[in-house]
Amino acid sequence: MSEDLPPDLPRLRTLETWLAYSLHRVQARISEVEQREADMRPQRQLPDGPTWVLSYLRQRGQPVADSVHVGGCRMASHHTRPLDREQALRAITAEGIRACEICRPDSELGVLE
Repeated sequence: MSEDLPPDLPRLRTLETWLAYSLHRVQARISEVEQREADMRPQRQLPDGPTWVLSYLRQRGQPVADSVHVGGCRMASHHTRPLDREQALRAITAEGIRACEICRPDSELGVLE
């Protein structure tokens, strides 16, 4: 390999400078391409609306609390009520309302079963 390189120090320094400049350009281009690819990746959108919901079932025409869900869970019934964090915690712990097994609001809330 040393046969391919210039024998004197000034030309070796010039080559070193050019290679450093080229490396910097390549690294800058890599950063641009990585950023463009990151921008193109789909981003997980959080659902609009409440963070947690209480799902109701109808029994003899009356609403009965059934389960707590993370907002946007498709397993929640059509009859829901929005909950804040404290209400969702109370529903799962103190009121004994089950947490959805699919969206796991109990995990989101830090409740261990």
